[in-house]
Amino acid sequence: MTRPIRRLLPPGPEQATDQDLLDWYGELPRSGPWVRFNFVASLDGAATYEGRSGTLGDEVDQRVFLLLRRLADVLVVGAGTIRAEGYGGELLSAESQAWRTARGLSPHPPVAVVSASLNLDPDSEFFTAAPVRPIVLTSAASPATRRRALEPVADVVDAGTARVEPALMVQALAARGYRQLHSEGGPTLFGSFQAAGLVDELCLTLSPLLAGGIGKRISDHVPGQSLQRLELRQVLESGSMLLLRYTAADSAPGTTSTDTGSLPTGSPSA
Repeated sequence: MTRPIRRLLPPGPEQATDQDLLDWYGELPRSGPWVRFNFVASLDGAATYEGRSGTLGDEVDQRVFLLLRRLADVLVVGAGTIRAEGYGGELLSAESQAWRTARGLSPHPPVAVVSASLNLDPDSEFFTAAPVRPIVLTSAASPATRRRALEPVADVVDAGTARVEPALMVQALAARGYRQLHSEGGPTLFGSFQAAGLVDELCLTLSPLLAGGIGKRISDHVPGQSLQRLELRQVLESGSMLLLRYTAADSAPGTTSTDTGSLPTGSPSA
């Protein structure tokens, strides 16, 4: 049994069940497309420790992290995160897959990896052990030889001409019926969506740790960065760890769609 989670804002039970958490995170201000990012960070702002983000979390952070995957139509990650964290094989438990199936969803959401360079190994477990054929989001300018190497093991989709553009990523995934996009990093991908104004939600776990060093922040490579206001929707607490849920300030109830075609674009993920 993991450490109890209680909801501080809005006030809630002292010990949240999995279904409580799924209900709370399943409430979205609009029907979609909806882009959610999930990160963990130390109190002094590090997004990684010794090169990995998982070191900063614990079983509570992992519990919520895995439940958020249940709600997703597609998991979106940058190529650097795939190389650092692996992502091979089943990413959802049998219980999670049964939960999805009972609600008319596919047992396992596909993973869409974003890569401008296509520097990905087609023989890695990410591709060979994938429960659902992966999607690779790239640009028309990506290397042709690497594209040919990946096409037998993934759907390679152009989301831009000279670079990978977040608005076109959202459009390409929505065209496949994927409305709820759940991204687990990394900082470059988050930065590109931030620059494009396409971050609908940020789920940020504040770990009660001081990491020191020169660890990355959760956002990176944001050219011409401007301040963006988010609104705090929920605060969960467990053993001095805070799990914060923010949504974009303009994500008002009753909004039914996002005009992704008219938004600015950001930097590609490598």
